Amino acid sequence: MKVFFIDKVHPILQERLTRNGFDCIDATNFSMEELLMHQHEVQGIVIRARFLLNAECLSNFPNLSFIARSGSGLENIDSAYCMAHNIHLFNSPEGNRNAVAEHALGMLLALMNKLCKANEQINRGVWKREENRGEELDGKTIGIIGYGNNGAAFAKKLRGFDVKVLAYDKYKQGFGDAFVQESTLEAIYNSADVVSLHIPQNKETLFYVNEAFISSFKKPFYLLNLSRGKIVHTESLVKALESKQIKAAGLDVLEYESKDFESIFAHQLPAAFQYLLTSDRVLLSPHVGGWTKESYFKLSDVLADKIISCYQHQ
Repeated sequence: MKVFFIDKVHPILQERLTRNGFDCIDATNFSMEELLMHQHEVQGIVIRARFLLNAECLSNFPNLSFIARSGSGLENIDSAYCMAHNIHLFNSPEGNRNAVAEHALGMLLALMNKLCKANEQINRGVWKREENRGEELDGKTIGIIGYGNNGAAFAKKLRGFDVKVLAYDKYKQGFGDAFVQESTLEAIYNSADVVSLHIPQNKETLFYVNEAFISSFKKPFYLLNLSRGKIVHTESLVKALESKQIKAAGLDVLEYESKDFESIFAHQLPAAFQYLLTSDRVLLSPHVGGWTKESYFKLSDVLADKIISCYQHQ
């Protein structure tokens, strides 16, 4: 079976597939036009996010048997088309869930203790203690929205703190235990001090966090988004930061992201984005929550497990 690697991933995936009889082709420098020159040879595709694999694109590959997405999100792949045409779709959220959970916890503690603000002030020769008085996580209620791999991993990291963890997932039930209370959205609205988002981006979740969502909370809260940027409506977030309904926000992803995100800095920035860049109550990172040295290996190793397991039994 010929597998075309469209994106660079950890070499363990190619090594393991090759050992198991797959023919791996380096297509990381191929344009889509060049890939189409091999359209009848393509039986497997390994991708992160370089191309949009919609129905129109996928229809050009009549012998495609599987797509392996290094990571969790599948928004760049037409899942319905794959299902209708018996194309196996593999992803690897297990590979970076621990990295995302640690990143979320790090962001939260940094925000609550004003670490970035204090560091910046000291670098300017400013020594202010009262202004940088922190807030403890112990005793708080954490609301986790989306209890898949990442949400569950974040809940696990919180076990060392004396906190109450409420988790809501529209599509899951029966996951409560001694550490996590299965919850309704209303319960999170009523009591959460921290809200952490771990949901996929789709038609249901586009701009999920908007003015109506934010105004539903009974008290000000910290917001974490380590899922997808367009789940949070940035202008609504800015209004809530200004009104102090949101105490602070940790964002690993942004509404304005694209495949060539860096180019946004070459143009006039949206006013809401400018606010995020200058606020000392906002902590930003460049979509690296799941981007650790360890997860780089695990993402590919998990994919190898799934692909080999699937085709060994055929």
